Amino acid sequence: MSRKPKKSASEYAQAHRRREQKYILSITPPEGVPISFTRAGIGTRIGAQLLDLTITYGGLIALILLFSTVIAIGYETGEALFALLAFLIRIPYYILTELVWNGQTLGKKITKVRVISANGRRLDPHQVVVRNLLKEAEVFTPIMLLFGIMSSSGWVQTIMAVWLMIVLAIPIFSKQSQRLGDMIAGTCVVEVPKIKQSREITDAGKPLADTFVFETNHLDHYGRFELQSLEGILRDASTSRVAHERDVEVARTIAKKIGYTDRFSSADARKFLSSFYNAQRAHLEARQMFGDRREDKTHRARETDHS
Repeated sequence: MSRKPKKSASEYAQAHRRREQKYILSITPPEGVPISFTRAGIGTRIGAQLLDLTITYGGLIALILLFSTVIAIGYETGEALFALLAFLIRIPYYILTELVWNGQTLGKKITKVRVISANGRRLDPHQVVVRNLLKEAEVFTPIMLLFGIMSSSGWVQTIMAVWLMIVLAIPIFSKQSQRLGDMIAGTCVVEVPKIKQSREITDAGKPLADTFVFETNHLDHYGRFELQSLEGILRDASTSRVAHERDVEVARTIAKKIGYTDRFSSADARKFLSSFYNAQRAHLEARQMFGDRREDKTHRARETDHS
């Protein structure tokens, strides 16, 4: 019996990269600078959902117990009250937390995932409302019917069981791991990236020679996610024509976005990006010391919306 030839180290590395690539979601916002995210795994999303259910139903049970101490509640009345309060607690909880915390509920914060807009723009209230209202029709109402709440028909329970299996299977086979609500709302659930700005790229304590000068108003446009994308570009040490053209395009896009009016040649594009990276990183770290965590370029719009 012939043995299969062992894979070389490079073949293992290529296979690992292919597996990782399956979970990468690349989004190009209107500014034209691509941002890569890691799609949240099904297990992580279920974990976040279980945490949120623990929070919401913990509050629900507390309210039911409070009502039962004040007035006598029969089984049918308790069932109707349970269904009503569950709806009234869930909807505001999911919508308000995702609006206030930029696509995160408490469960998503703990598991480090968030909802983003699939078109690269900021997550707007309409998308948040749509995806969470549809969650009621997709998951919560079928679960209540399945367990005999609001209906005791065996046919209804069977249909709901089949429906739930279909709904849970959709994110597994979806290209972007989207459930129905995400597809309709135009949203995706991604991991919150762990940004590690290494000293290989920049040293905040050692200013570079001949760097560009950026004012505070230049640095108020981008956040941690965009900085991570720029870091990926700076890590690419390629000197090819394609890489140079990419650097020039990204540099000019950033300059236009932040209102940087000083001219620079295409030969200085790389230096511009490096200088901007240094300044932007230092700016974000300084803001974070005062409790201002700027996650992405949409923070100004969110501040305006909530003011």
